[in-house]
Amino acid sequence: MRLVSLPGLGRQVLDLLLPPLCPLCGALVAEPGTLCPACWGAVEFLAPPLCERCGVPFPFDAGEGLECGACATQAPPWRRARAVVRYDENSRRLALALKHADRTDLAPALGRWMARAGAELLGEADLVAPVPLHWFRLWRRRYNQAALLARVAARAAAKPVLMDLLVRRRPTPALGGLGRDERARAVRGAFALNRRHRDRVAGKAVLLIDDVLTSGATAGECARVLLRAGAQAVDVLTLARVTRDG
Repeated sequence: MRLVSLPGLGRQVLDLLLPPLCPLCGALVAEPGTLCPACWGAVEFLAPPLCERCGVPFPFDAGEGLECGACATQAPPWRRARAVVRYDENSRRLALALKHADRTDLAPALGRWMARAGAELLGEADLVAPVPLHWFRLWRRRYNQAALLARVAARAAAKPVLMDLLVRRRPTPALGGLGRDERARAVRGAFALNRRHRDRVAGKAVLLIDDVLTSGATAGECARVLLRAGAQAVDVLTLARVTRDG
């Protein structure tokens, strides 16, 4: 006779009452927060060859350790940035559902995607930290999507995570529609190291977690704060990233 554990039984009852659905198309799926086969195939996962510095995909493999023209011309302050998927119509729906539609149930699956895509970065990190929200925006939204992803990814790699390592000192405008220089000006001076953690950063490799990497202005400003505080290196891991060709 097969015994069913209470947690397992509870999950079966929950799935019967509220069956897990694909977050993109609504089709039935096996696990909450996962994509159906059709939608999985429609999402573009990023894989090598990539720019060593910013993680933008290359059209062909030109060898290891190469940087794209933009990074070679003006290197970002972080050491490496990696993302799971290209930011397009489908991945945008996932990111916005997590960020603005209270779909916090997506965080476990998406965070595990990030842990796999960023395994090398997580393996070399001494600690993990999310890009923070301003307190007022956090109060209105009730959660920080970057913090949810950071918690899952850090746990998967058995790494310590400091949710409040950084603070956002002032609210910043929505960056959508702004150019690269405008974005950089909008976030300049917006972040600071939490005074409680002054001694936690020096000499450490820090992995920053966010949902989307666009121009890199926000991640870059956070990285500068950490480097000024003595961090040995800063890497960036996001769910999605905008690529220069789309």
